[in-house]
Formats: sequence, structure tokens, C-alpha cells
Amino acid sequence: MFRRIREDIRSVFDRDPAARNAWEVLTCYPGLHAIWAHRVSHWLWTHGLKWLARANSQLARWLTGIEIHPGAKIGRRFFIDHGMGVVVGETAEIGDDVTLYHGVTLGGVSWNKGKRHPTLGDNVVVGAGAKVLGPITVGENARVGSNSVVVKDVPPGATVVGIPARVVQEARAPSEKVVQIAQRLGFDAYGLTRDMPDPVANAIGALLEHIQVLDQRLVQVCRLLHEMDSRMPELELSKLELPEFCAEGTKTEAGQHEPPAESRARNAV
Repeated sequence: MFRRIREDIRSVFDRDPAARNAWEVLTCYPGLHAIWAHRVSHWLWTHGLKWLARANSQLARWLTGIEIHPGAKIGRRFFIDHGMGVVVGETAEIGDDVTLYHGVTLGGVSWNKGKRHPTLGDNVVVGAGAKVLGPITVGENARVGSNSVVVKDVPPGATVVGIPARVVQEARAPSEKVVQIAQRLGFDAYGLTRDMPDPVANAIGALLEHIQVLDQRLVQVCRLLHEMDSRMPELELSKLELPEFCAEGTKTEAGQHEPPAESRARNAV
């Protein structure tokens, strides 16, 4: 038991740079208190003392602001940062080294008996205010962005954001910059990174870039026709200005921004 407690305390230092010493973590982190209370409640639940298990979990909820059903299955080194408003349902399953932030709900979408809450793989990070709903699976090493609503399975290593949540970053070998950030911070706070792509902005940017390429080709065709027959007027199109939020282009698989389509077309000519 004491070995598990020491392991929990070490996991806090690994994932919270604000932690200063073991005594502070032991006494001032409600997420840890909720997890330790859940272990007692889960033991009571699995040994048939269900009312006592629920009573203990309600006491922990009153003391910490975190509600974990005694039936939930939770792995090792589980960390709830800040903690207030976290809800974990009865049939939820959580792997090892998972991190939840405040306001997270692992809830159900059905009143039917049986499996109705999500399963989180190892090393998952769920950002503040996110809702993961239904008997879905969030793959290991996945990230759920703050305030997202996840209702479908999340592939391992992916990052999802939005309502409903969409995959914005598939699993791939990390770049040198990402490796340096990971070594310095040890985790992605709130399930987000500073250079996380915006799926809506990327989609609009891709459409506008495609339109720019078509405009360039149309102008080139009209100039060639004018050279062949002077009666054909040359076509001059006004420049299409990209909105500021997608002017830098969309991200490639390597994580680098592509130059605007106009410059690419000019270089090709």
C-alpha cells in the first residue's frame, strides 16, 4: 500500500511543475485524496459491500469535489490535476499513467445496464472541461483537447478537439522540437500543444489555396491564348486575400507550413 502511495506522489512531480515537496503533495492535492478513497471504495464494491462503497465515495466527493463511482476500474499512477468537477462513471476503465484535468466527465449516453462508459488507454491526457461519453475507447497516448466532446473511438496517439471531437493530429514520429518540449515538460498540459492545428482553419486554408492555384492556371491559359490570337483578351484576376487565421497555409505531414499557393505557382513558372 505504501509503495503505491509513494508511486502516486512521484507521478505528481512528473506531471505538475508546481509541486514543491512530498508533504505539500500529500496534504494539498485533492486528486490524490480522491484516488486513495476510490481504492477503498472499489475494494468494498468488489467484496459485496456496495452501500458502504457508495457512502465512502460520496464522502470523498464532498471532501474533494471529485466523483468516482466505486465500480470504475483505474490503473496505476492515475493523476487528477486541480480536480474540481471531475466525474468518472461506474463502468469506466482507465489505464496506467492517465491524466485528467478539472471538469472532465467520463460519462454514459444510455440508461441500459452493462458497459456504458469509456475506456481510456495508457498515457492518455484529457484536457479541462472535456466530456468523453459512451462505451468508446480512447487509445493509448491519445490527447483530448480542453472542452471537447468525444463520442467516437480515438485512435492511439491521436489528438482530438472540438464538438464533436475530431482527429487533428494522427500518430507519427515526433519532430525534434516536440521531443525537446516533451523532455522539458514531460507531458502536454490540458491535452493541447501551442502549435496544435485548427481543423476548421486548415480546411478553409486548403480550399482558398486550391482556388488560388486555379486562378493562376486560368491567367496563364488566357495569356497563352492571347499570344496565339490577339483578339482574345488577357485575363487579370484580383488577388485573393487569405484571412489572417489561415494565411500561413495548412500543415504538411512533417509539421511544416506550406507557402501560399501564389508563391508556389510563381516558382513553378
